[in-house]
Amino acid sequence: MSNDQIRTGGCYCEAVTYTVNGPMRDVIVCHCLQYRKQSGHYYAATNAKKADVTISGEENITVFRASDSASRHFCSICGSALFWIEDDSETLSILAGSVNEPSRLKIQAHIFCADKGDYYELDDGLPQYPQSD
Repeated sequence: MSNDQIRTGGCYCEAVTYTVNGPMRDVIVCHCLQYRKQSGHYYAATNAKKADVTISGEENITVFRASDSASRHFCSICGSALFWIEDDSETLSILAGSVNEPSRLKIQAHIFCADKGDYYELDDGLPQYPQSD
């Protein structure tokens, strides 16, 4: 595997770290109300196959059941949002801000734009979807 497919990341306090040994999707920005309420803004996330992700410090992860079909995972020490995991999926979403640089990622689209906050504009010219893509 080439080094450009190996990425690392983690939370702010470094109690939780991870390594991704495989491809990561470019970033999707989600403007849904749930994410805005949880983070104070929108979420920007990439994803990877679960089998490609190794997590250290899992004992420091708190899980919040976000819905009947997904959970959000964050550091129980510093509060950094790290993962969103849909039940029965082979992938996990990784918050883009938690990926160490150089991430080699770029934003590809915006989703749940119908729920976007009224205090900012989406004017980057990227695709926008009222719900998910």
